[in-house]
Amino acid sequence: MSKYIALPKGVTEATFDKAIGEFRKILGADNVLTTAEQLSSYRKTMLSVADDAHAPSAAIVAHSVEQIQKIVAVCNKYKVPIWTISTGKNLGYGSAAPGERGQVVLDLKRMNKIVEVNAELGYALVEPGVTYQQLYDYIQEKNLPLWMSCPAPSSIAGPLGNTLDRGVGYTPYGEHFLFSCGMEVVLATGEVLRTGMGGIENSNTWQVFKWGYGPYLDGIFTQSNYGIVTKLGIWLMPAPPAYKPFCIRFPDETDIVDIVETIRPLRISMIIPNAIVIASTIWEAAVTVRRSEFYQGKGQIPDEILREVAKKSNLGAWNVYAALYGSPEQIEVNWQIINHFFKKHPKCRITTEKEEAGNPVFEYRADLMRGKPNLTEFGLYNWRGGGGSMWFAPVSQAMGSETLKQMKMAKQILGRHGLDYVGEFIVGWRDMHHIIDVLFDKTNPEEVKAANTCFGELLAEFTKAGYGTYRTNTHFMDKVADTYGPVQRKVFRKIKKALDPNGILAPGKSGIR
Repeated sequence: MSKYIALPKGVTEATFDKAIGEFRKILGADNVLTTAEQLSSYRKTMLSVADDAHAPSAAIVAHSVEQIQKIVAVCNKYKVPIWTISTGKNLGYGSAAPGERGQVVLDLKRMNKIVEVNAELGYALVEPGVTYQQLYDYIQEKNLPLWMSCPAPSSIAGPLGNTLDRGVGYTPYGEHFLFSCGMEVVLATGEVLRTGMGGIENSNTWQVFKWGYGPYLDGIFTQSNYGIVTKLGIWLMPAPPAYKPFCIRFPDETDIVDIVETIRPLRISMIIPNAIVIASTIWEAAVTVRRSEFYQGKGQIPDEILREVAKKSNLGAWNVYAALYGSPEQIEVNWQIINHFFKKHPKCRITTEKEEAGNPVFEYRADLMRGKPNLTEFGLYNWRGGGGSMWFAPVSQAMGSETLKQMKMAKQILGRHGLDYVGEFIVGWRDMHHIIDVLFDKTNPEEVKAANTCFGELLAEFTKAGYGTYRTNTHFMDKVADTYGPVQRKVFRKIKKALDPNGILAPGKSGIR
């Protein structure tokens, strides 16, 4: 029996012993973890597979770029694959576990320096281990007139990891990759690449001009395994003189058509400048109530019970959150425009901070729309219980008919497997991210099997209908990659072979090997 809980694919125990010995010389013994107890936090997932399917062979904790350069040299020497994480808190997408059994987790949480925050130009330069809470606290402590953008359960997650996986937030800067500028990347060769203007010696424009000279490279290091990003520039929003968050609640599921058709022109014209959220009843109710309080039966929660949940929790079938930013005069003008647009919907209820005072659901949404991190949305995991969660994330046009179609498809497929529809739409300018949390009890083998089959069916049916998935968990990466066709996969492999000929960096990430 091996001394390791898993071994890298194609690597013998004797060879791995040598690699581990060299890792210890580089990092110190305390930063090379190999026992089952030490690796417990690196093997637990919320996915519909046994945790052993993603068990690491080891975890190593690096503290510097120089250490990473030495690590990739060892990996090339012994053909040991590494799976890099920053904070490892992308729950529902795979957590801190590697994409494939036996990979070594390269944990960069100790590289947590905020290198620079420039208040005049509105940017930050951060390392992988910096969390949103850390960056927020830094801005507050320095009393800087800046707001950041963060995803929903954000306090323990980090801007570098979220941006590289093309995550989103809720301020006007909510498309995180769009508002990034300049990367430092350790390549599989050990070379250090600085993208954009970063290649210029003593560059003072690295975080202000994205494009540099020649082909734009930053995109190939997102959702990929072409390099290890060790620094990222992000743009920060000037703190506005005034801020007005609001909520619009609609009573019926079919109202999603009117919601989107009304919101789209307001969003495209920037009357509403931030990423608007359209959240379903369960998504919001889970902050304060549990499924068992309303329904103990089997199968998908019935519509009539869902209406009862909405009524008792003072929610709509859809709950729309958005905000206005700027001078009080600007906000007042845009507020009148918004009210004019929604006058044709007499069923809807429009509320602001005044009416929503003390409502924890509204308060956490209002915090997110001004870039204040929190963990409130993790309440989703208490709705059903059991620790199972997989995010399904198809993209839709910002068209009412398309969103209604997606909602109905998802609800029907989930229902066939006895699972609830827990979804929200996040409105970009012309697209909508449809985020569906497939919640299940991981301690129940029947529910695990149902969730796994359900996720595969969601992917297959949405693809057949022409909807692409923009982000997925480690268990379904190959299947999602297949939906984009053989030519794209072939191009990705060619780039991989050129940059990482020994395939040591995160094999399987986004289906790339």
